[in-house]
Amino acid sequence: MSAHFIAECLDCGHKGPYLINSIQCPQCGSAWREARYDTATLAHSLPLLLPGRPFDIWRYRELLPVRSPNPELSLGEGGTPLIHAVNLGMMLGCPNIYIKDERQGPTTSFKDRQAAVTIAALKEAGITELVVASTGNVSIAYSAYAARAGIKCWAFLTSLVPATKMREVALYGTQVIKVTGSYDQAKQVAATFAKQRNIYLDIGARSIPCIEGMKTIAYEVTEQMTALVGPPPRSPEDPTQGTPYTAPDWYLQSVSGGMGPLGVIKGFTEMLDMHWIDRIPKFGVIQVEGCSPMVHAWRQNKEVATPIQSPNTLIATLATGDPGRTYTLLRQKMLKNSGGIFESVTDEEAFRAMHLLAKMEGISMEPAAGVAFAGLIKLVRAGVIKPHERVIVNCTGHTTPIERNILGEGWARNVVLPTQAMEESPEEGLLAALSRVAVDRFPRIAIVDDNADVRRLIRRILQSQGNFTLFEATNGREAIELVRREMPNLIILDLMMPEVDGFGVLDALQNDPATAEIPVIVVTAKELTSAEKQRLKGHIQTLMQKGDFMSDELLDEVRSLLG
Repeated sequence: MSAHFIAECLDCGHKGPYLINSIQCPQCGSAWREARYDTATLAHSLPLLLPGRPFDIWRYRELLPVRSPNPELSLGEGGTPLIHAVNLGMMLGCPNIYIKDERQGPTTSFKDRQAAVTIAALKEAGITELVVASTGNVSIAYSAYAARAGIKCWAFLTSLVPATKMREVALYGTQVIKVTGSYDQAKQVAATFAKQRNIYLDIGARSIPCIEGMKTIAYEVTEQMTALVGPPPRSPEDPTQGTPYTAPDWYLQSVSGGMGPLGVIKGFTEMLDMHWIDRIPKFGVIQVEGCSPMVHAWRQNKEVATPIQSPNTLIATLATGDPGRTYTLLRQKMLKNSGGIFESVTDEEAFRAMHLLAKMEGISMEPAAGVAFAGLIKLVRAGVIKPHERVIVNCTGHTTPIERNILGEGWARNVVLPTQAMEESPEEGLLAALSRVAVDRFPRIAIVDDNADVRRLIRRILQSQGNFTLFEATNGREAIELVRREMPNLIILDLMMPEVDGFGVLDALQNDPATAEIPVIVVTAKELTSAEKQRLKGHIQTLMQKGDFMSDELLDEVRSLLG
């Protein structure tokens, strides 16, 4: 039992002490309870303590269900960085996108928060054995922390979990039970096993330690956002009124069962109650299309989600067909507070987002995180997320060894080195082998724009999804010289440039038989008059407006013109 919080039943409202191995409300038997703290006192006392503490989840120990956190159990959980996605933001025309990089947790996923708090609470209660059902990341995190705490762990994993994750679970000494069936079936088997053996069962979103561990994301994000942009402005009429921290406008996360956002929204709610922030952000809850019961229920305005009996997705970690009451609670909280949306994306959109983030931001993520970023792109494109809004996307975990269905074919090129039996010299053989992978064999594209940021954006977009040899020119005069010298296969051209504008470049190229047939895509911020559009007619292949095209649209045009 912890003295600094109580458990409140979500069904009958009963409030009382919490015992981790007593999972039901003593009054009505409900398993759905939430931790309640003395936020009125903590609102004033905790901010004074935070500056002297490490930036990890135990920084908020007075708001966690562990009486005396044991530093010897810690693996460095929490305190993950908030990364400004500059290139992605530029591409989307939404410059305030930030990545909460949960890949940098001890076992490379946000489930470390859940495991760290739960194992600490179990250790404090003297519990020595644990059963968990998982699609991968949960079992890895629990296994690592259980090993450190000396707690035996049983992990029930669906057979769809990648073998690499299963082996890591086993490496920690956890007993792995592979269930040939869905994740929901694996949970049922795990629950039966735990009941038969009288072993503590991790119950996910119904578990107070799990939810409390996840809410630390909200506290960290708010501190980090405030450090980046400062606190909200004070009222000129009453400078004493205001909140010390800045909340984002949006928080996005991919979900399977939905426990993560449920915990995060609780963290923001507590901060609002303590007057640390002035609003709760909108939530973007993203599911994979082949298993999206929450999205279907949201679109039909239902309070309860209908389970998906047979998930149809390659992203097994998100294949929870029955979210249970978690969806209902999330929906209630989102409607009650500042709103948000449930949205779905396809496997292919998630894999494309993985490529995009790796090649534009240098961040390699798991497919489940790719779902969140694909959702971000979809919501920005639909105008749901506005260009001025500050957006946090949870990068839930690092990629496992990449599977073929993500990279596709042709992702590598072979270099066969010569043997001594060959007639050519080793130097000649090496040059011949390298010629097969030389960049000059790739399509050649000239990017012409006087704005360095625009050139960098177009370069990033092209590099993110294809192999091209790229050239750049900063004005029209350079462009004409560059095209005549390098003879590219395609030109991406701005119209408004110094010295010689885009119209002058087109005239010069059309008057030269050697360059007249090179296809041109015009990308411009200029609102063209009818006369200007007529002047371009017959001289360019495509006209695109800056800030109005997405990477796949530009790439589709590039690929179609390159044949």
